[in-house]
Amino acid sequence: MTDTPRSAYRALEARATLVTVGVLLTLAAIAWWSTVGWAADMGHMASGLGAIGTAMMPFDMSAATFLAMWATMMVAMMFPTVAPIVLLHRMVARRRRESAVSSIAFGAGYLIVWTAAGLVPLAVLVAFRNVAHDTGWIAPLGGAVLVVCGAYQFSGWKQACQRACRSPMSFLMTHDFGGGMVGALRTGAVHGAFCLGCCWALMAVLFVVGLMNLVWMAAIAVVFLAEKNWRHGAALAKVVGTLVIALGLAVLLQPTLLAAISL
Repeated sequence: MTDTPRSAYRALEARATLVTVGVLLTLAAIAWWSTVGWAADMGHMASGLGAIGTAMMPFDMSAATFLAMWATMMVAMMFPTVAPIVLLHRMVARRRRESAVSSIAFGAGYLIVWTAAGLVPLAVLVAFRNVAHDTGWIAPLGGAVLVVCGAYQFSGWKQACQRACRSPMSFLMTHDFGGGMVGALRTGAVHGAFCLGCCWALMAVLFVVGLMNLVWMAAIAVVFLAEKNWRHGAALAKVVGTLVIALGLAVLLQPTLLAAISL
């Protein structure tokens, strides 16, 4: 059997498919609406390397508020990308005569992993909030981060995690932790870890250009969706990696470019 989202869709009942996709897209739409509000509220804060040394205020947000914002961002950017595996998991749960609670637990496990990952950007933003001006090393650091992020797109870790994300049927067959909420929560968390391994580098680009830069967020979200679900997604990952490396090198050669791409 060909392991593609399309073959998975054919195996699902039409009603379950429509309801599941509808819920995911509705949650993502609400999250995008909320994220736009968060971006407006944080418009005066420096939330990326490119904003350091500008007139923006240093990052000043409580950990709880930031993690709530981060979780909202993850729903907005990532929920559309995981529709195929959520649909397949729902099919398995239905065959086990489990209610929708099982699928909710799967989604919760996935989101828990990404929310926990938000502790890393929180620590970075806190560390940089006392940097009052550009000392000359900010732009080179930003360029270096971009080069590293782009290079990761070619790594074996990226490819292994991307295969897990692009093959939902194989993933569920090899990561079946049993029925019930606990099993579904664990499966969702493991898939979230693979997704994190696949996507963290491009997500880190936001810490250079601005965590709440809506244009970059939207572009990266589209890349995630295509990398995981388009048949040329594996090749796209390398194309994007090349572009990010080139951008990083450009910033290293022309430091003033960092401020321009962070607008």
